[in-house]
Amino acid sequence: MNKVFIFPGQGSQYVGMGQKIAEFSNIYDEVFEKSNDILKYNIKKICLDGPQEILNKTVHTQPAIFINSIIKDRILKEKNIFPSAVAGHSLGEFSALVSANIISFEDSLKIIKIRSEEMHKSGKKNPGAMAAIIGANNEQIQLICNQKGIIVIANYNSNKQIIISGEKEAITNAIKTGKKIGVKKILPLKVSGAFHSPLMQGAKEKLKNIINKTLFSKSKIPIYQNITGKKEFDSNKIKINLINQIDNPVKWLQTITNMNNDKYNYFIEVGPKNVLKKINIQILKNSITKSFEELIKL
Repeated sequence: MNKVFIFPGQGSQYVGMGQKIAEFSNIYDEVFEKSNDILKYNIKKICLDGPQEILNKTVHTQPAIFINSIIKDRILKEKNIFPSAVAGHSLGEFSALVSANIISFEDSLKIIKIRSEEMHKSGKKNPGAMAAIIGANNEQIQLICNQKGIIVIANYNSNKQIIISGEKEAITNAIKTGKKIGVKKILPLKVSGAFHSPLMQGAKEKLKNIINKTLFSKSKIPIYQNITGKKEFDSNKIKINLINQIDNPVKWLQTITNMNNDKYNYFIEVGPKNVLKKINIQILKNSITKSFEELIKL
């Protein structure tokens, strides 16, 4: 059966993540030792001891989730569980690139360091917000997004869930509109900026510079990318899509649907928690999605 590795993005972090793995696998310490050297601070201590508010800072969250995802990826492969295709949600796309041997772990972490720092700066310079909309129809979504100021759809997560992103006042008004028209659920997200929106354009140039200087290899297995939801092999196209991802929507619904159409229907979530597993169940009723912990008994 063709297996797909899917990698989560921000929001999956928690203090103590990976602690059980540290007790049985040398891979944990090996990857963190290398990561601490690259980042120039002790990311392992932040992952294990927190506090949560420090871990939740974008500059720590992104490396932390990426590192923990790659540790699990390596353990699965050590157990002879390999992907036939990969995809990652937002930040998770960098984990997918490493899993598919398109880019090295070291280079990916260096890019993520800059990405997280620049996204944090953009969030400070252009304060924004995000909100989750659950159970709204297209007409309701249009009404919610019809606000003054910048407001866009940031994530197409499933048929039942989308994420909006934009200026703080616009998102506040969108939440009020959603409640007024009786949307099932609309709630603000605890984020430090308006990710996947035009407010992230300031971070794009520096990200573009480092990605263009980094070696990307042609993929031997398909990577389904956020910005198109479609599979890609060509290293130059992968770079362009990765650069444009930062201020464009994540098409996760389209990604999983396209994978299913291409006969991939066994998914393994490789990372902290099981956020993507829950979303996958909403998208595909007849597919299988397993968490790392279900396959590797800790």
